Amino acid sequence: MALKTAEKYLESLRKLDLKVWMFGEKVQNIVDHPVIRPSINSVAKTYELAQNDAHSSLMTVASSLSGERINRFTHLHQSAGDLVNKVKMQRLMGQKTATCFQRCVGMDAINALDSVTYEMDLKLGTKYHANFRSFLRYIQDNDLVVDGAMTDPKGDRSLRPSQQPDPDMYLRIVSQNSDGIVVRGAKAHQTGAINSHEICIMPTVAMTEADKDYAVSFAIPSDSSGITYIYGRQSCDTRKLEGSSIDVGNALYGGQEALVVFDDVFVPRDRVFMCREFQFSGALVERFAGYHRQSYGGCKVGVGDVLIGAAAQMAEYNGAAGASHVKDKIIEMIHLNETLYSCGIACSCQGHRTPSGTYLIDMLLANVCKQNVTRYPYEIARLAEDIAGGLMVTMPSEKDFRHPEIGPYIEKYLKGVAGVPTEHRMRMLRLVENITLGCAAVGYRTESMHGAGSPQAQRIMIARQANLEHKKKLARIISGIDREE
Repeated sequence: MALKTAEKYLESLRKLDLKVWMFGEKVQNIVDHPVIRPSINSVAKTYELAQNDAHSSLMTVASSLSGERINRFTHLHQSAGDLVNKVKMQRLMGQKTATCFQRCVGMDAINALDSVTYEMDLKLGTKYHANFRSFLRYIQDNDLVVDGAMTDPKGDRSLRPSQQPDPDMYLRIVSQNSDGIVVRGAKAHQTGAINSHEICIMPTVAMTEADKDYAVSFAIPSDSSGITYIYGRQSCDTRKLEGSSIDVGNALYGGQEALVVFDDVFVPRDRVFMCREFQFSGALVERFAGYHRQSYGGCKVGVGDVLIGAAAQMAEYNGAAGASHVKDKIIEMIHLNETLYSCGIACSCQGHRTPSGTYLIDMLLANVCKQNVTRYPYEIARLAEDIAGGLMVTMPSEKDFRHPEIGPYIEKYLKGVAGVPTEHRMRMLRLVENITLGCAAVGYRTESMHGAGSPQAQRIMIARQANLEHKKKLARIISGIDREE
């Protein structure tokens, strides 16, 4: 059966032998660790909803490789409709978890690799596409989570990979033989890496011939020998160790990032998808980035839905819901959020078929989508903080609230409108804090800026894709300088 249950997913993670470090200590049990478990729950939700009759038509799809029903997160987009449904699915997942659910990067990686490996083989006579399709069939048949790993530490940004004083600042090939390759380096900011079954590596920038050792793509099991995971800290993360569902804000779900170190890791030849073909590294980077920038028009919008709902609920709890300026702020939040969604849908509807059969989004509109994502969530968060009030960052802890001596003071003085329990007000305030400032900010606020590339990366792509010469020609025709052809 191609579809796992959430329970089977958790069981599969327990079988992994991962080398994970957090707070200076090796983690022995990732599944039950209180800091890690909320992020695992977010991924498990992708399995749960696929089994849910109300959502299965969106969460699952017939595989283009086997014809079997598979999770959409492992699917190759076969139409513009598939691209649209991807964004709809991501919005749903954001609504259900209010954080990063971590399977988008792998989905975007497999779709980029499918078309690029096909075109690479066509031009160079290589056999990478067969390797990739075999890997993907394995992923689909077993409903596995793939971590798409692109971002290198980069070291000195003014220098190319081959110019770095430390050659390991970009992941590279250090040796190879007929059986495979050996790689060394690291991948930074790896979303959901510890919750993944497979790590799929891609180059992080377009390489030149001098950088060809860094033009590498492959996939290996996440618990392969030589891989070390160093868990990334998040704001308020130790609250998860305290056992307070109120103080965490979103106690059930969370995101996850890690620094993944590759210390002379062997990759079998049949798992290699690029090996020094530097000419195609730029295409892979651009297509992956385009798909991932499209993704933000879904996932961030879903989290935005929750934040808007929390702000509107806080307005009611505070007795301010009727104020005209509060109504206007909520309308503005909705407007900004739906604008992001519109961009995600637009770049999907304008998608086109690549030679491999996989559909690619409209690259210009995908970059416009992500450029807006670097701005609008910040304004949505600011307005939510405005509506929630200063108590969001000055409120006492749940332990104080539960204390027999001082708890009654909190119950009395943190009361909002009559009829709403003080605890409800506290829970909603913590949820707003979680999304805007706390652990979920990684998957909403800050990631909106840096995920899928910096704002400048999108502006570079917008300049490339905009066809300014065509626009100038239109102006010359209308003004009478040129004749229409």
